[in-house]
Amino acid sequence: MLDWFKRISRDEDGAITVEWIVLTAAMVGIAVAMVTMTGDHLIAMEDKASTQISSLADQYY
Repeated sequence: MLDWFKRISRDEDGAITVEWIVLTAAMVGIAVAMVTMTGDHLIAMEDKASTQISSLADQYY
């Protein structure tokens, strides 16, 4: 049984999979943090752009 544990501890077959999972999770975490930090500013910019487009549409149509 002890030999089995030693053999498993030295086995590196799944290491690359774990690395990709950790990297993917980090990228998702960074993306969520960016959206959370900039979400309110993006909504404010969208409202301002919408107002400006509406005023231009009223002028020309």
